[in-house]
Amino acid sequence: MAHNDDQDKKAEQRSDAENIESGAHLSEKIKESARQIWLAGLGAYNKAEEDAGKIFEKLVKEGEEIENKTRGVVEKRIKAVEETVGEVKEKATGTWDKLESVFDQRVSRAINRLGLPSKSDVRELNEKIDKLNEKIKKLEKK
Repeated sequence: MAHNDDQDKKAEQRSDAENIESGAHLSEKIKESARQIWLAGLGAYNKAEEDAGKIFEKLVKEGEEIENKTRGVVEKRIKAVEETVGEVKEKATGTWDKLESVFDQRVSRAINRLGLPSKSDVRELNEKIDKLNEKIKKLEKK
């Protein structure tokens, strides 16, 4: 039996050695996998950082293009509005002039109906008075 016990002990020792070797091998695999995961993470971070810069630059470029396109459209709209305002202003001025003329005519007619002298009537009277004053002065001298 001693022989069997020795064989059992040796088998046990071999099994323990194999288990230790297997555990060491497993530990190395885990370390290597962890290292590879760490390196993959670093690579992904670096790639994301590079891509973020490129994406940012691309977004800026697209923003500039959109700004240029919309600026042209906005400027066209502003010019169209300015032209429309100019046309409306001209029409309003013309309408106001017509309204003023109509008002003047109606006021003149009302003044005439009331028998009040017009501006031109007063001017004519002033001219006649001036002429009469001149004649009086001449007669006084004689």
